[in-house]
Amino acid sequence: MRAAVRSTGRAAPDAIGGKIAVSLLLFFQTNPNMTDNTQRPSGRQANQLRDVRITRHYTKHAEGSVLVEFGDTKVICTASIAESVPSFLRDRGQGWLTAEYGMLPRATHTRSDREAARGKQTGRTQEIQRLIGRALRSVFDLEKLGARTLHIDCDVIQADGGTRTASITGAFVAAHDAVAKLLATGRIESSPITDYVAAISVGVYDGLPVLDLDYDEDSQCDTDMNVVMTGAGGFVEIQGTAEGVPFSRDEMNSLLDLASDGINTLIAKQKAALEQKSE
Repeated sequence: MRAAVRSTGRAAPDAIGGKIAVSLLLFFQTNPNMTDNTQRPSGRQANQLRDVRITRHYTKHAEGSVLVEFGDTKVICTASIAESVPSFLRDRGQGWLTAEYGMLPRATHTRSDREAARGKQTGRTQEIQRLIGRALRSVFDLEKLGARTLHIDCDVIQADGGTRTASITGAFVAAHDAVAKLLATGRIESSPITDYVAAISVGVYDGLPVLDLDYDEDSQCDTDMNVVMTGAGGFVEIQGTAEGVPFSRDEMNSLLDLASDGINTLIAKQKAALEQKSE
């Protein structure tokens, strides 16, 4: 059971460097009841991502496909091109990008029925796929896409926390590859992509602001936040929730600093993946 009162701590550990060290040091100075010696279940430092891998061209048929791995969370992201647009965009001279999200029945600890078998999507599924679509549209000039739709599909094959943030990060790379095929075949003249976009989770676990929560941390954290940012540092979305213990402005600032640093690392990984030549 989560403690309502957090234990007393010292200054932030030396392992946390740069602006994150300054942010967390100020946080602990202004929050003397917070702890700095919390041991994360994974043994990671407060500002340490899980191992992140982005494997392109993971499936055969989609114009863009990626297996993205955030530790034990694994998501297949595909980007498919349709030469049509929804009815609300007909004769508007622009394209559209939309996303769907789902999980395999045994992606989690216990099996869940397929949503198709239940006859409807859960509210969680609808929320996440709308988030993925919004995140990617924020870095697309849809007029340059032309009268076509880019369908993003994110299928979680194994879940250990952070499936929505992994989906956004991997889906961008899949979308980038799909756009490259449009350019290569002359169907568009210039790229509609205006910037990179990635997402990460942050939270307060046992009194300590931490980056990239896995399931064990997410299920026990005091605060859970998902952050989506562009390569230029703009915020696309911030979803933050206190799980019983309200969070302060200092905590929020520390979490956003952690998220910004983590997203910069993720975007560097996206760029590295896209620089690899196709086989």
